[in-house]
Amino acid sequence: MHHHGYAWVGEKKAFDNEALRRPPHPHPPPPAAKEDAAAQRLVDRYREVVAEFGVTGLPPMQTAHWLMKPTGTVKGTWEEPEEAGEWLGLQLAEAASRFASGADREVIRPVLLVTAAVERLAWGGDVSLGHYLNGTLFHSVALVTCCPNRSSPELRCPLG
Repeated sequence: MHHHGYAWVGEKKAFDNEALRRPPHPHPPPPAAKEDAAAQRLVDRYREVVAEFGVTGLPPMQTAHWLMKPTGTVKGTWEEPEEAGEWLGLQLAEAASRFASGADREVIRPVLLVTAAVERLAWGGDVSLGHYLNGTLFHSVALVTCCPNRSSPELRCPLG
């Protein structure tokens, strides 16, 4: 068992586009008749999701689905939960001064988050944290347990 780290900072508007944060449904919608605008929008949206989900670093809705993302989105891999927790702490410390919430900027908050993350990783769980940053940005950081992932054991390791 090991753990992969993922981080993303981007416009909250992109993060709010939930369709692009979900893997495509295994069965495409039926072809749309030219006069059926609603059906055509559904077909177009499905094509967009198929084209985008597997190639972007946009955080998925389900934490384990990070394992379906491109290998380039993996920011680090660690065998030990404590090592992954150290990376998480660095990610939080780097962004903390830009957190929109004063409570999230409290000195003890990242320590508590890292401690809880290490405990969760130790039993094979995943960790996903998100913070609004000043302005219109969102910061997402995740640690995903791999080989196997507890919530989605069918997902393969992105690094082979």
